[in-house]
Amino acid sequence: MSFFRRILTPFVAAALVAGAAVAQTPPSAPPHPMPTVPRPVVPVMPVPPPPDVDAQSWVLMDYATGQILASKNPDERRAPASLTKVMTDYVVSAEIAAGRIHPDDMVTISEHAWRAGGGGTDGSTSFLKLGSQVKLEDLLKGMIVQSGNDAAIALAEHAAGSEDAFANLMNAYAKQLGMANTHYSNASGYPVDDHYSTARDIAILSRALIHDFPDDYAISKIKEFEWNGIKQQNRNALLWRDPAVDGIKTGHTSAAGFCLDASAKRGDERMIAVVMGSSTDKGRADAAMALLNYGFRFYETHKLYDASKPLATPRLWKGEANQLPIGVAGNVLVTVKTGQYDKLKATMDIPATLIAPFKKGQQVGTLRVTLDGQPIQSVPLIALEDAPQGGFFSRLWDSILLWFHGSKKADAAAAPGAK
Repeated sequence: MSFFRRILTPFVAAALVAGAAVAQTPPSAPPHPMPTVPRPVVPVMPVPPPPDVDAQSWVLMDYATGQILASKNPDERRAPASLTKVMTDYVVSAEIAAGRIHPDDMVTISEHAWRAGGGGTDGSTSFLKLGSQVKLEDLLKGMIVQSGNDAAIALAEHAAGSEDAFANLMNAYAKQLGMANTHYSNASGYPVDDHYSTARDIAILSRALIHDFPDDYAISKIKEFEWNGIKQQNRNALLWRDPAVDGIKTGHTSAAGFCLDASAKRGDERMIAVVMGSSTDKGRADAAMALLNYGFRFYETHKLYDASKPLATPRLWKGEANQLPIGVAGNVLVTVKTGQYDKLKATMDIPATLIAPFKKGQQVGTLRVTLDGQPIQSVPLIALEDAPQGGFFSRLWDSILLWFHGSKKADAAAAPGAK
């Protein structure tokens, strides 16, 4: 035993010394963390008030949503001068789309068109010859690019038989578009007492023209047009200032002042600016340009909800199914000042009790979008699929359940994804 003790003792001692050495070795210090690089706090960009422009009445509209972003006297009835021709263009385009007239129709220039809008007048003209025949598409260019009064009257007579009948068509379309403060008495904008419109109504009309008839709208970006040996430039000075501007129409009389209906598209965004009653030609161009720049710089458009995607599936009573998927027919877009997106709130007003049947597309409720308590958008909520009635026993059972369920007051529920 003593023999083994003598042999093992040195090894045990060495192990103890090594263990002590290891135990006494201080643990390695953790690596020092890298200092955090401070990030500057970017303040929310303040949005200034809209520019003070040379116009008695004006409107800035976002095209995608139709929202009025800023305005001054937007519903003041004023003489529209040749901004009238935007509606003349719309009606003619609608008649072409319906197949009642055609771009290659040959139109005879009547004595009324020649006398009331021709070269012998003090208004803008395309210098059309009495009794001549002109292709309809050339008359459109003469009216839009040259602002020819004779071209406008000739188009009206061809589309409706007489200018008076055409004015009735203009008023019917104005009512259909929701232009509540507009009345037309002629196709050219010749000043008469019962001929008026507003900046808001002209913006509504311009949005419809761009959306409904984009090919005809494209004529308004043509910079010059020649007819009867006379070349005339488009009076919209913004076509030369900013390549994003692609329309729409100028107007001027002593009663109306200088007017400009302008639109521009930058990226995916389009703005419409209507100015009425400016003091000079340059003043109307400066005013419209300032408003367009303000809209692009300080407003942004967001898509809140996609079309035809369920936003809710509330309980459906007495139907084949127990739930009804509801959503919106089109994409829901809103335009707000830069930095205010997080303040948007969306709620859904849906009846507490939904009883079948429902047809696909039938309105069920309303989606409301607000900003700081102020309404921004109100969109119908629709059934996304047919919801027929259930069988007799299913309906009977649901009737019993409803009797116990009782009637509950509908509440506004937060829409999915709402901030």
